[in-house]
This record gives sequence, C-alpha cells and structure tokens, in this order.
Amino acid sequence: MDITLQVNGRPHTADVDPRMSLLDLLRERLGLIGSKKGCDHGQCGACTVLIDGRRANSCLALAVAMDGRAVTTVEGLADGEELHPLQAAFIEHDAFQCGYCTPGQLCSAAGMLGEPGPSAVTGDLMADPELTPHEIRERMSGNLCRCGAYVNIVSAISSVVPGAAR
Repeated sequence: MDITLQVNGRPHTADVDPRMSLLDLLRERLGLIGSKKGCDHGQCGACTVLIDGRRANSCLALAVAMDGRAVTTVEGLADGEELHPLQAAFIEHDAFQCGYCTPGQLCSAAGMLGEPGPSAVTGDLMADPELTPHEIRERMSGNLCRCGAYVNIVSAISSVVPGAAR
C-alpha cells in the first residue's frame, strides 16, 4: 500500500506491507535509526516517537495507519544545528549512560511537556498539575532505562519546565 507522511517536517512516500510497523519503516526504509527496537512489544519505550505531536510507541503503530500523519523522531527534535532544550538538558544533567533508551526518553519527554491534565499520581483529578519530579516520574514511567539513569533524566526534564519544582 502506498502511504504519504511527514517525517521530521519532510514528506515521504512509501509502499508498505500492511503489517509493517512504523518503527521498521523509520529504521529500515527511511534510514532514521534513532528510534530503537528494544522489546518490540510496546513495553520499554525505546521506540517512542511523536505522531501528530503525541507520543507513541512506533513498534506498535502500523506504518499504513500513518498515511497523512506527521511523525517526529529524535532526529527531528533539534532545530538544525541547535539542540532541542531537552537534548541540551540531557547532556548538561548527564541523563544517559549507554544511550540506547535516550531517543525514546527524549521524544517521550517532548510529548509529555505538551500533555495537560492529571496523571495517576495527581491528587486533584480536576487540576492541571505542576510538573514536579513526582509527576514527571509517573508520566515517564513507560520509558525504561536499563542503566538506571532515572534521577538524572528527571532532573534534566525538570530543568526545562518553567517554574518547576526541582
């Protein structure tokens, strides 16, 4: 099936098997290898990308369903040579060790920053809570880091949230 989608702001057309995942399209056909294949079951978050601005596990998304959609990978977060604020914060706060999960962590954090409303740990479910480290940990809980860099990941994300408690 032929699909057309925007990836990192650029149009792409591809002939895809209806069973192909978005992750396989990105890595194997488009050469965008930032998103990683960790578990291939949507449990680790290493493949997280933004689809129309919302975070999603690309290993679970069918490429054929992306027709007409906009996808942002870690390669598309930066503005040319200027790093996205989260990318700079991850470097500044040493928020990675081996780096395998970092692309998914970055895309998930970028998507999370635009998601209003309560989470499972928000006391007042009618509130749009402040992104405290506790809220950030909950909202990033779908992204695993086998090296255990969570403290620095939360610190890096907190550093880019205006007025966040650190």
